[in-house]
Amino acid sequence: MEPAPFAFVEAGNDSACLAALDRADRLRDAPDALNRLWPQARVVLLDERGDAYADDDGNLLAPHGEQISEGPGGIGAAVFLGLDAQGGAWFALEGALTAFVAPRRVDLRSAAALWPGFEASVFAQARALQHWRSRHRHCGVCGGEVALSRAGWQGRCTQCGAEHYPRTDPAVIVAVSDGARLLLGRQKTWQARRYSVIAGFVEPGESLEQTVAREVLEETGVRVRRCRYLASQPWPFPGALMLGFSADAEGDEPQVGDELEEARWFTREEVLAARARGEWGGARDDGEGAVLSPGISISRWLIEQWLQAGEGSPAPENPPHSV
Repeated sequence: MEPAPFAFVEAGNDSACLAALDRADRLRDAPDALNRLWPQARVVLLDERGDAYADDDGNLLAPHGEQISEGPGGIGAAVFLGLDAQGGAWFALEGALTAFVAPRRVDLRSAAALWPGFEASVFAQARALQHWRSRHRHCGVCGGEVALSRAGWQGRCTQCGAEHYPRTDPAVIVAVSDGARLLLGRQKTWQARRYSVIAGFVEPGESLEQTVAREVLEETGVRVRRCRYLASQPWPFPGALMLGFSADAEGDEPQVGDELEEARWFTREEVLAARARGEWGGARDDGEGAVLSPGISISRWLIEQWLQAGEGSPAPENPPHSV
């Protein structure tokens, strides 16, 4: 399976510390240096919905700074994203602040599936920052207007002086097994027959492992015995960090509440059949059984890890049950 975008990294991988861009924090307080970089820098332009400007073929269309010559935008309104491997600078800017015209727009999910990982990751970074900026125009302390500084990475209240920074919400996502079966659930808003592993946000005062046990119990009624961290993936929909786990659990009968429409245990054969159907509505989908989450997500990677772990190990005829 192709690696997912958004800087997806497996724990212990040699490339785990590598990112699409050097975010070059040292330059965020160096306006003269940024001004020198701007003419030849690539600029990711986003519309009001957060979609990226693209060419006729749907590829990223990121003009150089010197090409954005009209409108109220420019480096003063742009966010500095970082430097690529060749030392070239990348910025993000609201397209409405420029006179630049592009034939198409591409949303982030489509880009994640179709674009190279580098471009999808840069787009994801730009989109997450745009979302934060659009929702933090006023101070959460006193309600005053927030002015941006540090090349778009810091907000400061013009009334009380409180500082504000981009935030990321940590969430766990976990492949839960009872030793023979995989626990999958589905939300009401998803496409028909689509299932995925269990996920939920970390609450104040709890560890990641405690979050795994609580979320699985709250959403499915299944009791987790132990869990292990496997990988992480930034998930800019709009600003989460997915922390992937595997977990061993009791064979409790799943019971769903308000968050899930359904949750149930799947055998290895059922998961393999779901994987064979491919994407929902695709050429291989028979329109009958379950389909899995798309390949861009860590959820699908966790399912694949569970399948690989079971290769060569036949499942017991009678899965364990709770006592």
